[in-house]
Amino acid sequence: MFERLPASIQVVEVGPRDGLQNEAATISTADKLRLIEALAQAGLSQIEITSFVSPKWIPQLADGPELAKQVMQDPALAGVNTSALVPNLKGYEGAKTAGLKQINLFMSASESHSKRNINKSISEALATMAEVAAVAKADGKRVRCYVSTVFACPYEGKIEPQASVDICKKLLAMGVDEISLGDTIGAATPNQVTTLIAMLSKEMSLSKLALHFHDTRGTALANVVAGIESGITIFDASVGGLGGCPYAPGASGNLATEDLIYMLDGMGIKTGVDLEKLTNAGVLAQEILGRTLPGRYLKARLAERAQTCKQ
Repeated sequence: MFERLPASIQVVEVGPRDGLQNEAATISTADKLRLIEALAQAGLSQIEITSFVSPKWIPQLADGPELAKQVMQDPALAGVNTSALVPNLKGYEGAKTAGLKQINLFMSASESHSKRNINKSISEALATMAEVAAVAKADGKRVRCYVSTVFACPYEGKIEPQASVDICKKLLAMGVDEISLGDTIGAATPNQVTTLIAMLSKEMSLSKLALHFHDTRGTALANVVAGIESGITIFDASVGGLGGCPYAPGASGNLATEDLIYMLDGMGIKTGVDLEKLTNAGVLAQEILGRTLPGRYLKARLAERAQTCKQ
């Protein structure tokens, strides 16, 4: 019997950004907008739509400014909190110009991954985060920060929990509203999750924290349960299990949003997401990409639909 289950969970959809950024074939702005609209139609109220990182580093998201502009002008998305990833003040200015009310920063808990990912040390990354956060908060923006490789690094191996605790304390001190703790290579196990959250709970409110799992080793949902029982109520996920990290060899896709919603529905935890409409968004994502996505629920539900059609 599970203990301390919350009445509801906030799901943050990261598919349009974190999910699509590794796709080799260029996806049109129109198709990205269609996918975002489908996700919103399913009831997802927090959607990360794109990145304002240099197109040199992530060509797939080169249309970030145009997509963000269209999203902000789309009546179908008026009630959705849409956000974008920004690496520095230049990126922030792009997000501000588009009219986004939330920006998402990013850094690593591992020195090696930080160097490979953004060519900065952790201390340099924190300095950049502080610079952007100060301007964004002065402009009335909500600020979220992703911390990657919280549990393990592809170059350094296991990361000590205290390293993540220290980073989170510094991020909150600079005014960051929410911190998403990422298991970038999908190496975490439930006991590691509970240990880290217990340490963090002694230093800050858990309402400021989210968890972001990859399912590389099949432990993502188990880690979500551990996070829920530890007091976390915000989780990131990606439609169909899209995603990965270009600077984390072997990292597979994010936890599939459909898998997460199915489990939470079964546990009696409200998310505000319609699973059938979310499945339709997954179908659209597969059509846009021209391939099958790894999400388990999506595959199972589409098989059921196909069987029904035959009867």
